Amino acid sequence: MRRSVVSIPSNIAEGAGRSTRRDYARFLDIALGSAHELDYQLQLARDLGYTDPDRYDELAKELVEVRSMAAGLKASILADGDST
Repeated sequence: MRRSVVSIPSNIAEGAGRSTRRDYARFLDIALGSAHELDYQLQLARDLGYTDPDRYDELAKELVEVRSMAAGLKASILADGDST
């Protein structure tokens, strides 16, 4: 879970340093993949009793917000003209 959590902003930061919008969008896709991975890991932790349902709900809501922001950023980058 820690690796997934760190991977999300790390890929966003790496993408921001790339020279094209297409590259940036690709790293946002990778960040979104890590967010989906974290979503599964949170569900598994809840199902195995490592976290209580209330804490899971709180974290899942935050993760939905993070995924929404990353998807919105990707859409904005791709909509800002050509893919360079």
